[in-house]
This record gives sequence, C-alpha cells and structure tokens, in this order.
Amino acid sequence: MSARPPYPRTRRLRAALAASCAALLLATAGCSFGEPEPDPAGEPPTFPTPSTTASAGAAGQEVVTTVLAKGLRVPWGIAFLPDGAALVTERDSGRILRVGPESGPDGLKVAPVQTVPDVAAAGEGGLMGIAVSPDYQRDKSVFVYYTTERDNRIARLELGGTPTPILTGIPKAGIHNGGGLAFGPDGLLYASTGDAGDRPQAQDVKRLGGKILRITRDGKPAPGNPFPNSPVWSLGHRNVQGLAWDAGKRMYAVEFGQNAWDEINQVAKGRNYGWPQVEGRDDDKRYVNPITQWPTSDASCSGLTATDRLLVTACLRGKRLWLVELTDTGTVLGQPRELLTGRFGRLRAVAAAPDGSIWVSTSNHDGRGDPAPEDDRLLRLVFAGGGAGRS
Repeated sequence: MSARPPYPRTRRLRAALAASCAALLLATAGCSFGEPEPDPAGEPPTFPTPSTTASAGAAGQEVVTTVLAKGLRVPWGIAFLPDGAALVTERDSGRILRVGPESGPDGLKVAPVQTVPDVAAAGEGGLMGIAVSPDYQRDKSVFVYYTTERDNRIARLELGGTPTPILTGIPKAGIHNGGGLAFGPDGLLYASTGDAGDRPQAQDVKRLGGKILRITRDGKPAPGNPFPNSPVWSLGHRNVQGLAWDAGKRMYAVEFGQNAWDEINQVAKGRNYGWPQVEGRDDDKRYVNPITQWPTSDASCSGLTATDRLLVTACLRGKRLWLVELTDTGTVLGQPRELLTGRFGRLRAVAAAPDGSIWVSTSNHDGRGDPAPEDDRLLRLVFAGGGAGRS
C-alpha cells in the first residue's frame, strides 16, 4: 500500500539524513533514500492508503526502521543534547541514560548518567518527562518530571549533579500522573499533569492536577499566563503526557480518555478541554473539541512530536504510531494513518531528532506488555525519498 509523503521533500533534508547515517554508522541497517533496503527485523513497513482528501499526488512511500538500543526498562522521555546525544529517562529505575552519538556493533552506546534521588516509582509514576534547556551550551540545565513519596514535581539539574526542585505539590497517584515536559517556542517550560484519579480537580484552576502548566526555568508562573499568579495554562485534562508544537508554533497535546475516546487537542491559553464533563467531541461550547480522536483500543497514546506539518503520536494499548497531517491553519488534513501496528508492541515516547529522523521507544516492561528478549528498545524511523522530520 502507498501514500504520498507527509510533507515536501527537500534537498536539505536529504543531505541532513545522509550525513546522519554516516555519523551514526547505520548505513548497513538500511538508512537510505528512494527504495529502502529491509532492516534486520524484516521488511520495512509501508504507509496505508490515505483518504482521497489527503492523497493528491500519491506515490509509494516506505519507512526504514532501525533498532538503536536494546535492553532498556520502560524508557519514558527522550530529549536531545546539542551534540546529538539523546537523554532518555527510565520510569521505574529513575535513571537518566545518555544514548549516542557514539555507536558500537549492537547500536548506539548507552551509558547511565545518573539516578535521580527521591524517585518513588509505583503504578504509572516514576521518572517521566525530560527537557533540555534551549540555552544548554550556556547553562547546562536539564529539567525532569518525577514522582516522589509525596507528590509529582519538576526539578532542574546539571547532568550528574543534585536536582533542585522548582515546582512541587503536583498531585500523584498510582494512575494519571501526567509527566510531559517540553520547552515551547517562547522559551518557557510546559508540563502536563494528570487528574491523579480525582476527576473534579481537572476543572479547578486552583489545583495543579488535570492541567497543562507554563512556568519559567525557576518554576514560577510564566508572564502572560491566563490566571493570576498561577502556572495553569489550560484545564480540563484527564491525563496528558505528550506535548508538541508545529511549524506555525501552535501547541498540541495527546490525551488518554477513559474508555471511549483518546484525543489530540490543539491547546490554547486558558481554554477548557472538558474532562470530566465530556470525553471526546461534544456539542457543549464551553469546551474545546479535539482535532482528532480514536477509540481507546486503537490508541492510548503517550508520546507526541511534530515535524513541520505532521504530528506523530506513539500509542501504548494501540501498539502503533498515528500520523496526523495538518493544514496551514492547524486542522487535520484527511484521515490519520497508522504505522508499525503490532510490530514492536507498546510504544511510548516519540521525538524528532536533530538529524530529522524520528525516535520511538517501546514500553513492553511497564507491567502491561509482553516483553520480547530485546525489550525495551529505541527505534529510529527514516522515511524513504525524503526522510522523517523537518523539511
């Protein structure tokens, strides 16, 4: 089956991806342009045929999938350093791993950087989101979101150093801890929190659960937030984990529903996304409808990234990636397309790498999966004939 490329092919992106193949010594694993070679795990998957709305100029489109690292335990967040190395959190061990850019015979080099103290991993809690300061070369700062015995919190650290909590008191529970952490185009830090099983707090602007927060690098409410002296940016969320921004600097979040609909929302200042009053699309004008939604059996997505006009979300229960193409105004073009369905089990983190490829983590050791001997794994995706990533 085939589909048109999800975004324009450019010479610059081809060059970047070609250079990345050499740098990572992955040429033999199938990093290529045009018709790709199969990777060691088998034939590369292909896109399903999209709807006629999105199929103008349809052409064969395949993706090469390479296993970058093996034997991890519940990798949760991925963030990149300026030198191209990735920092990967492990939820249950509380470790931060440095992955690459050096490689060996079995993939990229994986080295533990440190174990974050005070992490109390239980249920869905533990060491979760990670974000690298946009000014890392100057301030060496990394930010992490994690669960302690008392709360969920955000801390700043220098790699190998002692974390300094900057925002504490985020509600914790065995479920719905949120955990997403990312810098926006405005240079401010955004964090996603869950309702921690206490539904009403998602609608209470005085409480931190069930929200997306916007803070400074010192943990203070960011200037311009919608509620006075509050870190709350948006409310009415059940359990958001993935955050991303498109080329137009619009913000998106992927959200776990209860038992009907999982959704992607375009997130705007001060808006209410309905939980627990509504799940999925609704006619109630007080709440913002998702831009797309799926039955929970097909989704339960955790990670989210954006590459130009394409949103990519990684799904746990659905065991797949969903690709959502956007219009110039941030609405959905055509129908979302699925990729890697059932091939690697539960998928959690997804991130756009500096070289334009897409990195994805499996989550088969999280207590709800069926681990293979190599799990958990980090995967790298490159679309043939143009690459996955920014154009």
